[in-house]
Amino acid sequence: MDVVSVNKFRDNLKSLVEQVITRHEPLKVTRRAGEAFVVMSADDWEREQETLHVLQNQDLMQQIAASLDTHSKGKGYSPDDEQMNEITGI
Repeated sequence: MDVVSVNKFRDNLKSLVEQVITRHEPLKVTRRAGEAFVVMSADDWEREQETLHVLQNQDLMQQIAASLDTHSKGKGYSPDDEQMNEITGI
C-alpha cells in the first residue's frame, strides 16, 4: 500500500483518487500527528465487506471447507456438456 502525507494527498487529490480507482489499491494518508486514514474505491470497499461477511459466517466457512474437501477428492458435482454450455454461455 502506498503512503502519502495529507498535504501531498490534498495537492494531488484528483490524480491520487484516479490511481486508487484504476489500480484497485488502497492509499494510506498520514497526518503530522501520526494519525492516518485509508482511501479506497467504493467497489473495492464493497468487495472487502462481502469477504468479511463470508469469513465471519461460520456456516458459510464450513460449507466452503466441505466443498473444498469434496473437490480435492474428485468427488464433487460435474455438470454435463449441456449444463457447461449454459454456465459458460457458449
